[in-house]
Amino acid sequence: MSDWRVVPLQAEYVRSMAECHIACWREAYRELVPRHLLDAFDVAQRTASWDRIRIKYPGQVHVALIGDTVIGFAAGGPSSEENAPTPLELNALYVRAAYHGTGVADDLIETVLSDEADMSLWVFEENPRAQAFYKKKGFELDGERRVEAFTPAIQVRMVRATPAR
Repeated sequence: MSDWRVVPLQAEYVRSMAECHIACWREAYRELVPRHLLDAFDVAQRTASWDRIRIKYPGQVHVALIGDTVIGFAAGGPSSEENAPTPLELNALYVRAAYHGTGVADDLIETVLSDEADMSLWVFEENPRAQAFYKKKGFELDGERRVEAFTPAIQVRMVRATPAR
């Protein structure tokens, strides 16, 4: 049995999730994202942003908790891209570095993956660990690339076809 549990994001976990989000970015993207951007993350702003998302999209964000502390989270739902290649999108999957390799990410992604429709995601091109994880879950690169919204880093798109029934 795992030490964590995965639940839909609730109001009482939003601040802890914001702290986790910021910590995950700082742990994972030190070499990809300019330091001044990582340093500029603000817990209060991230908390407010995630609370708005929680309210607007109920049930689309799930958190992994140990006690009341968020150690990871995943968000998935309808694709937000214009001309999206899939109806669904994995918008976020983050796990604190101390829990890499424990199965937390597996539990989170299994919670948001759908066997009903194809799904896509964007991942940093220079993040081979994440790309390898997503490949194990059935995602494949589709050749699309873009500059990430607020960094100069390049993202690549991966797509997962609906599993055959």
